[in-house]
Amino acid sequence: MSKFNAEKLSVEYRDGVTARNPILQRKYTLTHSDSTGELFLTIGTQYAWDKVNQTTRDEVLGNWNSNGYYDVYVYLDQGEHDFATATRRNEIFKRELPLALTAIRYGDRYLFNQFPNLDSAFIIVHFISSYPQLARQENWGTFHNFKD
Repeated sequence: MSKFNAEKLSVEYRDGVTARNPILQRKYTLTHSDSTGELFLTIGTQYAWDKVNQTTRDEVLGNWNSNGYYDVYVYLDQGEHDFATATRRNEIFKRELPLALTAIRYGDRYLFNQFPNLDSAFIIVHFISSYPQLARQENWGTFHNFKD
């Protein structure tokens, strides 16, 4: 796993979302640059599809749900990848998700400071795949575990 570096994180708010509200309508899109190691977090009422590389699909998407959980979505394949590639992507996501969750927690720290109970929210990761062996949901604990 890479180490989180706050200096390499850029945060952008969209659609009237601010650093402190709303909660339930927030959608998070985390992308990165392979060449620079920079992370880009966009927080809005819609996912930032314009920031997503449709070829690699290595973004991390997230949102608060009405049950008080934080849902994360990662795409292991979109049908065009083979099983070996999807398996490799699965391993990469599992290795890099702690960094991604730390970046999301840090990037939205003003919201977490205003609503400290959010640190206790369970994080449910949805691994999206056309291969049943890889498609699953996992509980990744709480944001308390991903404070920088």
